Amino acid sequence: MKKITTTTELRETILLLEVRQEIEGVLLKEQFRITYESLKPINLIKKTLNELTSSPDFKGDLLKATLSLSAGYLSKKLVVGATDNPIKKLLGSLIQMGVTSIVSKNTDGIKSVAMNLISHFLSKKDTSVK
Repeated sequence: MKKITTTTELRETILLLEVRQEIEGVLLKEQFRITYESLKPINLIKKTLNELTSSPDFKGDLLKATLSLSAGYLSKKLVVGATDNPIKKLLGSLIQMGVTSIVSKNTDGIKSVAMNLISHFLSKKDTSVK
């Protein structure tokens, strides 16, 4: 910034700084409003859901998670059943975690085996009908 030597230069500089302060104040208020709107809980939830559903792997990941959790739950119910024995409950929980982990790591292989079995049974059904 250059050196101010006269009172008129000082007044002009003060006016320019006041105008600049007014403009920056308006911009700051607008940015605050935008930030406030984006941080509302409903807007955060909407943004998160939009990001999740727009992800290309979302459906595949959802299928994997559903399959692995379901398999773990069903294996626990099959092994333990309806019991009040705490040791059986602990054993059932361990089995559930193990099955869930195994299924989540091997979802693609399980899916291909299931598709092969379904196509095998459907092809036998078609040949027996003729």
